[in-house]
Amino acid sequence: MKRSKMLALISTVFALSFGAAPASAQNGPDLIFRKSVDFKLLTPNDKLATYAIDDPIIDGVACYYTAHEKGGVAGMFGVAEQTSEVSLACRQFAPIKFKEKFSQGDTAFSERRSLLFKRMHIVRGCDPKRNVLVYMVYSDKLVEGSPESSTSTIAIQPWGGQNEVPQCGEFLR
Repeated sequence: MKRSKMLALISTVFALSFGAAPASAQNGPDLIFRKSVDFKLLTPNDKLATYAIDDPIIDGVACYYTAHEKGGVAGMFGVAEQTSEVSLACRQFAPIKFKEKFSQGDTAFSERRSLLFKRMHIVRGCDPKRNVLVYMVYSDKLVEGSPESSTSTIAIQPWGGQNEVPQCGEFLR
């Protein structure tokens, strides 16, 4: 392989690995709080961190997830591979308003969970029969997947003086 092609490949992998911003989130998730869970003497502790994200295409919906953040030397330098266990809870906090149509399993949020190849995804769906939004969080890895997942649902309800409740099935592609 020519040197220029090799450098282009390396720069592409670097950009995708290190420059990958969370998908569909302008400024990333909002940190709510962190709690130390394992003490490390000379390096950062392992922590559980709870974050909030707003669904980018559905106003009135927020999802909260808690993820493990490894400390130690690898965590201190940002090269630790984070675990796949993530809990999820989504809630309606205002009137629901759909900005655009979506497909079952579309990504609402995604972020890197290791230096290379592992990502956490929060995806959305709709149960049109019950008018319920369904969110699932899972972690994937290029080489091997992860069965770790969590699911949360939101039954779309009237809010304030709202008489008409939007039907999520009408916004499916």
